[in-house]
Amino acid sequence: MKVWQHFKTITYHRWLVREGCFRVGLYWQGLTHDLSKYSPTEFLSGIRYFQGTRSPNSAEREANGFSQAWMHHKGRNRHHYEYWSDLSLETRRYEYVQMPRKYLVEMVMDRRAACKVYQGKNYHPGSELEYLERSRERMFINQETLKQLNYILTMLKEKGEERTFRYLRNDVLKGKPFPWEQEE
Repeated sequence: MKVWQHFKTITYHRWLVREGCFRVGLYWQGLTHDLSKYSPTEFLSGIRYFQGTRSPNSAEREANGFSQAWMHHKGRNRHHYEYWSDLSLETRRYEYVQMPRKYLVEMVMDRRAACKVYQGKNYHPGSELEYLERSRERMFINQETLKQLNYILTMLKEKGEERTFRYLRNDVLKGKPFPWEQEE
C-alpha cells in the first residue's frame, strides 16, 4: 500500500510543479523536475518512511540522524538551494552562492506543490511564505537568493498566483531587476 501511496504523492507533486513551470515558460524543468525521486535510493526510502503528511526524508532523518535519500536528491536537483554551495577561495569554507533565476523560479513551484500536497485542504496562498518563515534555512541559503525568494512568496500570498506567475515569466526569467536592484 505504501508503494502506491508514495508513487501517487510524488507523481502528483511533479504534476503540480510541471503545471506551474509550464505557466511561466519553464517547459524542460517542468518535464524533468524531481525525476530522481523515482531512483532506487530515493524511492525505496520514500516507501519505507512514507507518512503522507510530510516528506519521508524528515522521518528518515529522525530515524537515522540523516537522510540518504535527501543527500541523493539535493545533489541532483538544482532547484534546491543546498545544491548551490561551493568552497570559497577567500574563507576556505563552504558557502552558498546565489541561485540562477530559472532554478529560483522552479524552487518556488516546488514549494507551492509541496505545500499543496502535504497541507491538502489546509493549503492557503500564504503557506509557502509561512513555511519559509518557520524554517531554519534562512541561516544557510544565500542571502540574495533568500531576499528574492521572500519577495516572490510574499507576492504569491498578497497578489495571488496569476499576477505572481506573470511577474516570474515577464520579469524574473527575463533578468529584469528586482525592485531593490533598480537604480534610483
